[in-house]
Amino acid sequence: MPTTQAPGRASAADDAAALRAEIRDLYDEVADLLDDDRVEELPNHFTEDCLYKVISRENYDQGLPAGTIFCDGIGMLRDRIVAIRETQVYEPRSWRHFISGVRIVAQDGDAIRARANFLVTEAMSDADPTVFIVGRYDDILVRREGRLLFRQRLAVCDNHHVRRSLIMPL
Repeated sequence: MPTTQAPGRASAADDAAALRAEIRDLYDEVADLLDDDRVEELPNHFTEDCLYKVISRENYDQGLPAGTIFCDGIGMLRDRIVAIRETQVYEPRSWRHFISGVRIVAQDGDAIRARANFLVTEAMSDADPTVFIVGRYDDILVRREGRLLFRQRLAVCDNHHVRRSLIMPL
């Protein structure tokens, strides 16, 4: 005999699936804005007290804090973007983010810990696309004013080195 649930009450599995889909949508939205070179919109997806870091798997696994990109707070993230647009000179490139394995690892109060795999391809103006960087996101998300924001975004990179300069956030 099938089980029934009270009208208007979603099951815990439905709630978890809806949250995972919401997180997936956020990841896709951020990937789209980076792929479309709209990096100025990135801070809209972070809390004021955020931590954003691109870090090697080796440093991450050993608990070492050094990262290729390190932004402690929304002000540093905004400064990074200003530097990209106004002071850095680099060859134009196109990125495509491929994200998989989105999952919720834990929930503690209003904090949601989520992880996902990423692969980023890069195409320079005179060459075919290549795999640029591979790794995983290790994130802490919180809900503010009805939407999920990153309190922490760690891009943990499996690459032993980056073939070209890492200019944009991942």
